[in-house]
Amino acid sequence: MSLTRRDFLKVCGGTAAFLGFSKLQILEALAQAKAGNPPVLWIQGAGCTGCSVSLLNAVDPDIAKILLEIISLKFHPTVMASAGEMAMAKLYNAAETYDKKYFLVVEGAIPVAANGRYCIVGEWKKKDVTMVDLTKRLGQQAAGVLAVGSCASFGGIPSAKPNPTGCKPVQAIFKDAKIKAPVVNIPGCPPHPGWIVGTIAHILTKGIPDLDRFKRPKLFFNDNIHDNCPFLKYYEEEKFAKTWADKEACRIKLGCKGPDTNSNCYNRIWNNGVNWCVDNAICIGCVEPSFPDGVSPLYEQTTG
Repeated sequence: MSLTRRDFLKVCGGTAAFLGFSKLQILEALAQAKAGNPPVLWIQGAGCTGCSVSLLNAVDPDIAKILLEIISLKFHPTVMASAGEMAMAKLYNAAETYDKKYFLVVEGAIPVAANGRYCIVGEWKKKDVTMVDLTKRLGQQAAGVLAVGSCASFGGIPSAKPNPTGCKPVQAIFKDAKIKAPVVNIPGCPPHPGWIVGTIAHILTKGIPDLDRFKRPKLFFNDNIHDNCPFLKYYEEEKFAKTWADKEACRIKLGCKGPDTNSNCYNRIWNNGVNWCVDNAICIGCVEPSFPDGVSPLYEQTTG
């Protein structure tokens, strides 16, 4: 049973612009989509595993319900018990069993220099398996691909200059290999767990959500941080913070990248609704394709 747009907004606590899933009241939507628990294969390349850690912090629904009742996680290097060739066998078997039916989640950028040997993710039949080869192999058989985190979406920190390992995002790998599987980018360093779960919910209930020109779901990445900043009035009054101690002032001169950043962090809030970056520091523009080179130095004004 699929949801109408109005019902989906009601269930998820959103607005007409899909700002929400406020507090991720999403369980009902997911429950209606439990037609077979879609298999998910999650692989990791050049990154810090922060995206997985962020997802493990999901609270509504919690990660146990997500992994055991909503999706069918068949492979994840961080949380699975098996290792070595036993794990690789499970991965390849799942890919064949659910050919064109599984969703591939890619976390981390993909190094291509030195024939991909900067990122060897396993061994199979006494041969090294590189992240670039694994991404191509699994991508060709996937029903869809979620590039989770800025590294997988746009290259992120691993692809920052001088990029000696030749890191590339998923889209670039697919373009070079002429792989047609649809890609949804869920950037962030790390992405909010709600963005990941919310995207899964939309795919299960409505299909792939509307995407912006960077293939990000508009329901999460359509709103400008600066335009919705609690310190916007100080910007308009030209009251600019000179130090971090200036609490009643705009922080753009301290390096805030809000004017060039689009996401609903301001509305979603992080750490189970405790705070978000701008509460205590600045926006560093981590959801944008320009991160990190295009927004550096982080603590100097480069925007506005």
